Amino acid sequence: MNKLIIKLGGLIASAALAVTALNVNSTCICLIHQPRLPEGASRLRRYE
Repeated sequence: MNKLIIKLGGLIASAALAVTALNVNSTCICLIHQPRLPEGASRLRRYE
C-alpha cells in the first residue's frame, strides 16, 4: 500500500508540473480573467 501511495504521489507531482508548464506558456482568451501564476513558475517559460 505504501508503494502505491509513493507512485501515485510521483504521478500527481509530474502531472502538476506538466500542467503548470503548459499554463506558463499560454494566455487566457478572455483578457479579463488571466490568473496569477505561482512564484517560481516563470522558470518554466520557454521564452523570455
